[in-house]
Amino acid sequence: MRTKLLFTLLFLFSLNIALGQEEDAWVFFKDKPSQTAFIAAPLTMLSQRALERRARYNIALDLKDVPTEASYITQIKNSTGITVKAKSKWLNALHIQGTQTDINRLLNLTFVSKVEYANKSLNPSGKNSKQQKEVQKTNKLDFTSDFNYGNASNQIQMLKGDVLHQNNFTGQGMHIAIMDAGFPNVDKFTAFKRIRDNNQILGGYDFVNRNENFYTGSYHGMAVLSTIAGYIDNQFIGTAPDAKFYLFISEDTANETPLEESLWVEAAEKADSLGVDVINTSLGYTTFDNQKYNYVYADMDGKTTFISRGAEIAFSRGMIVVNSAGNEGDAPWHYINAPADAASVLSIGAVNASGVIASFSSYGPTPDNRIKPDVCAQGAGVYIINSSGSIATSNGTSFSSPILAGVVACLWQAFPTKTNAEIIKMVKESAHLYNNPTAQEGYGIPNFESVFNLLNIEETEDILEVVVYPNPSENEIKFKFPNQVTEMELVVYNVLGKRLSSETITKINPTKDISNLAQGLYFIQLKFDNKSKTIKIIKI
Repeated sequence: MRTKLLFTLLFLFSLNIALGQEEDAWVFFKDKPSQTAFIAAPLTMLSQRALERRARYNIALDLKDVPTEASYITQIKNSTGITVKAKSKWLNALHIQGTQTDINRLLNLTFVSKVEYANKSLNPSGKNSKQQKEVQKTNKLDFTSDFNYGNASNQIQMLKGDVLHQNNFTGQGMHIAIMDAGFPNVDKFTAFKRIRDNNQILGGYDFVNRNENFYTGSYHGMAVLSTIAGYIDNQFIGTAPDAKFYLFISEDTANETPLEESLWVEAAEKADSLGVDVINTSLGYTTFDNQKYNYVYADMDGKTTFISRGAEIAFSRGMIVVNSAGNEGDAPWHYINAPADAASVLSIGAVNASGVIASFSSYGPTPDNRIKPDVCAQGAGVYIINSSGSIATSNGTSFSSPILAGVVACLWQAFPTKTNAEIIKMVKESAHLYNNPTAQEGYGIPNFESVFNLLNIEETEDILEVVVYPNPSENEIKFKFPNQVTEMELVVYNVLGKRLSSETITKINPTKDISNLAQGLYFIQLKFDNKSKTIKIIKI
């Protein structure tokens, strides 16, 4: 009798301890009562540039664009024992911390739909994912450097991205968001002087510390940025040197927690609202400081993790999300990380300078048997700007991802009417292993010259097609004429339909100066051979 009583007391004591431990969780809401008002006033949700991107690709505003109900957030914040750490309008959820007892009490609120614990054993399914045994915890930000100076020609020539540069597609008019761990000295190093002088850094935010100082933190993000935006004359050039950038810190290098997933989603939502075209993330999540939160391979299905769900929504808003596949190829984990598992994310593996797969590059496929990584770029012996501001070589899919993201931005600049899905599809189809993908290389190394040429042929074959580029643009736009057309009448209208100018342009000089126009959306009407075509352009 005494033994049974002792067992009961021990069980109750253990249960009380468990219920008293602080947990990470997401609380989801049922609705957004202010939906109608926000949809009627889109500029309260998104910038003009973001709305113009939506219009360009015929993406309608929907419930996901509407901010999370402020009164719901206030009630959760005022709930006993609950701390709100992040929010997501896309998923209509808050990232919270509190005891299991306090969190469960939120289910009594009429506007709460459900609660998901980071510790999946606490969720209603009652299933506890088996813990990874003897998982070697790797720091996704680690990479080795030396001081072998040189230029970065191989890493762009491997992708044939130099062909885009030779055709004057260097990222101008494209906006890229970098989500990473920090950007110290981007405001000081010579390698970033060009983008500073040309006002190519549009802003940023430190979501970890909730402040405006993004020139801080780990130099990992600075090194990542350098592969796209770095510029040292005759020594180093990034893959999209004329793009503009937002720099977001979402990775907390001091801790590895599920909160970082939520901060990433917040940053992606901010990028969308600002009208960003391409997101690069050289991060990935599988294991955490608290092992109860660890993922297993079955979770890498593109649907389970909070960050991968957010990445899918980012794609649905019209952006291209590029993500490193991970550096666990020769580690016990072995597989890709989240959000590289998301179906719509362009996930990038790493090869060396000769195009041979790097041993550290993470493997696919996903547990639901999708090809991942998607493609590869140079990530071993890759040139970067290091923490001293010098040119050095390093290793990691952390760098293969931004190298490719920059070339993607240049390609999209060249063909702005193509959707994100069309661009991604053509990049995959151009890769050297497309017909015989492998578990570690995916479809292999893409050939952007072949994509560029194919898209040019498509446009040439369409006799009625007029192409305007770059779009958006700051100073001038150019026109690709239809076959047999040598001149066109060009009329510019503002969004109110007011005629601003009229002129004739010729195939010999197919350029229009727009430097005198204010920023915003305009309509270009082109008349030729008794035909008329109207095209939207964006002046930035």
